[in-house]
Amino acid sequence: MFQTISTFLRRAATFVCMSVALTACSGTQWPYKIDVRQGNYVTQEMLAQLKPGMTQEQVRFIMGSPLLIDTFRTDRWDYVYRFTPGKGPVEQRRVALFFADSKLSRVDGDVTAATAPQTPAIPKGPRVIEIEAGKK
Repeated sequence: MFQTISTFLRRAATFVCMSVALTACSGTQWPYKIDVRQGNYVTQEMLAQLKPGMTQEQVRFIMGSPLLIDTFRTDRWDYVYRFTPGKGPVEQRRVALFFADSKLSRVDGDVTAATAPQTPAIPKGPRVIEIEAGKK
C-alpha cells in the first residue's frame, strides 16, 4: 500500500511540474510576424492616368487585371488590396471601375486620383537659335 501511495505522489508531482512548464511556454510571444499583402496594389498615379472613355484593354494595361469581375455584371471591375502588417493596423483599399459599352464611365472607391503631373508647355511656332560664328 505504501508503494502505491508513493507511485501516486510521484505521478502527481510529475503532472504538476509538466503543467507548470507548459503554461510557462504558452505566455511567450513570437518575436516576428510577417507582413501579408493580398490583392491589387493601386496607387494614386495609376488612377490619375484613367480617363473617361478608355477601353477595357487600356484600363487593364494601366491597372492590371482586376481581382473581381462579376459574372453577371461585366461592366464593373473591383480592385481590392489588403495589407496586414506584422505589427499595427490592417490597411484595406477598394476601387471599383464602371464601364458603359466597354468604355470607362466612372471610378469609385477609397483611393482618389491625384492630379497628373504637369508638363511644361512647349511654345508653338518656329524657334530661332543663334550660334556665334567661329565657335565649334
